[in-house]
Amino acid sequence: MADTATNGRWRDLDKLLLRPGNLVGPNFEPSPELRDDLQTYARVLVVGAGGLGCELLKDLALSGFRNLEVIDMDRIEVSNLNRQFLFRLQDVGKPKAEVAAQRVMERVSGVNIVPHFCRIEDKDLEFYSDFNIIALGLDSIEARSYINAVACSFLEYDSDDNPMEETMKPMVDGGTEGFKGHARVILPGVTPCFECTIWLFPPQVKFPLCTLAETPRTAAHCIEYAHLIKWGEVHVGKSFDEDDPEHMQWVYSEAVKRAELFGILGVTYSFTQGVVKNIIPAIASTNALISAACALEALKIATGCSKTMSNYLTYNGLEGLHTKVTEFVRDKDCLVCGPGVLIELDTSTTLQKFIDLLGEHPKVRMPKASVAHRGENLYMQAPPILEEMTRSNLQVSLYNLMGKLARDVVHVTGAAAVNGKTASSLRKLRIVFRGATNDGVADMDTAGGA
Repeated sequence: MADTATNGRWRDLDKLLLRPGNLVGPNFEPSPELRDDLQTYARVLVVGAGGLGCELLKDLALSGFRNLEVIDMDRIEVSNLNRQFLFRLQDVGKPKAEVAAQRVMERVSGVNIVPHFCRIEDKDLEFYSDFNIIALGLDSIEARSYINAVACSFLEYDSDDNPMEETMKPMVDGGTEGFKGHARVILPGVTPCFECTIWLFPPQVKFPLCTLAETPRTAAHCIEYAHLIKWGEVHVGKSFDEDDPEHMQWVYSEAVKRAELFGILGVTYSFTQGVVKNIIPAIASTNALISAACALEALKIATGCSKTMSNYLTYNGLEGLHTKVTEFVRDKDCLVCGPGVLIELDTSTTLQKFIDLLGEHPKVRMPKASVAHRGENLYMQAPPILEEMTRSNLQVSLYNLMGKLARDVVHVTGAAAVNGKTASSLRKLRIVFRGATNDGVADMDTAGGA
């Protein structure tokens, strides 16, 4: 990883950027300036600084990317050191993002990495809008879904429902589970987004409460008993925080007592974390392989030196080695990356008038709709207490309720006609206000779904 002489440092990168080829992108023009542009203008955000995130930072820095930022809310733990190679024993307790950034900058000259020690939800849309590419090194479905919604929120469609390329926020997503892993390219509006293929992720394992309370048979049963039952009995009214070390230590201690009572082996602190957080043990070699695939795809997107992967790579190193690429199809009706229904309104249109229009609109036909904007309920038809709380919004213009944005997305729910039958439905609507102007997503100061 040590830096080499300038003359030979980018030899392998230049082989990709200085030569024409049959697999290059449609706008690729080989030139020495391409590498300079990559190093000067390309900005990549790495989300997560764990096992996969450490590898991503290192690989991107060594691939010519110089403007990197990394965001992670966790601190380094002893159990991380076997696979998160940027960390040392003396780093335990320090923020992962800050240490990872410093380690890479110490070893790769010329790269600048800005760390952010916070939750991904703490950053507004303007923060995410500054990046050309977002690379994900996450171990959580919820976090992936959130970043996916943020990236897709920048996507705009023209009047013919074609995605506008200049508004796309490309993502490269990697994930590992033991000796298995995946790498994928997400081009909102072109390839499937995370929500389009949410079915790829199996449902989380849930244990019957009767088994946990009466007949535990495994270490996981003892841990979940302490987590789901014992915590509530002892800490009445206090929510369990899986990111609080003291809370996790308490669950571990109670799980050990439970396991000893029933003669069950295998309860350790790291296993307790894995069960409570639904974490599958990571393998360093899998992280390295998946990260390499993700970094290469990021380079393809930034330079066009090759066509990107189409569009989902799977790797299985459990027994021998098996890898393949599958092309999944985008859900055209996806509520996150799909175009939704375009509706033009005057800035004076009240929320009540907008709801009335939905009942007559040929593509919506939802006479009694509840309306939400970026996760905030503007009006709820039910239950009565929420209807009363949001009723005052009905006489306010939708333009004002949406923060005076010239265009944005709202989601509506209610009974609608589907294939000749009335059923509960959720619709995505693209609202455009006639005559209104704004600076676009940079004015949006709260994160939310597309």
